[in-house]
Amino acid sequence: MTTQILTASKTNKGFLFYLCFLFFTIIVLLLQEGTAEALCIKDKKANLRSGPGKHNEKLWTVLKYMPLRQLGRQGNWLKVKDLDSDIYWVHRKLTTKAYMCAVIKKDKTSLRKKPSMKSPQVEWSPINKFFSMKVIKIKGAWVSIQDATGDRAWIKRSQVWVQ
Repeated sequence: MTTQILTASKTNKGFLFYLCFLFFTIIVLLLQEGTAEALCIKDKKANLRSGPGKHNEKLWTVLKYMPLRQLGRQGNWLKVKDLDSDIYWVHRKLTTKAYMCAVIKKDKTSLRKKPSMKSPQVEWSPINKFFSMKVIKIKGAWVSIQDATGDRAWIKRSQVWVQ
């Protein structure tokens, strides 16, 4: 009888240990996703690479105000994700967290002079996917943006990926 109680007790401790391990693993994974930070490209352009370091393949060159999500860091290199959830590496000195940025989600997106669908489009509208901008302010369903040359416009919040 005592042997059965000890065996049951060891089995319960093992199961309890397994549940605790599983719980903490899930928490760590959730926290890692939750710690992803928004950042923007601050230079005129930046090369996004396949790995941390200039020796890694250049996969894409993005322009100023491209928003990204930081997923990790290795030295001076940041592991980032773009609006399509593609993963790249970028040098830390090319980025900033000082302001928010936005990028167009699809081609031929209209930019307006005021936050209204009835407002006329700006002269440089429509704009194509991956056009990046600095966020000036968010007003309800609208975002006030500024491009790299200083031109301003309004865009529906649903048409941009804001970071």
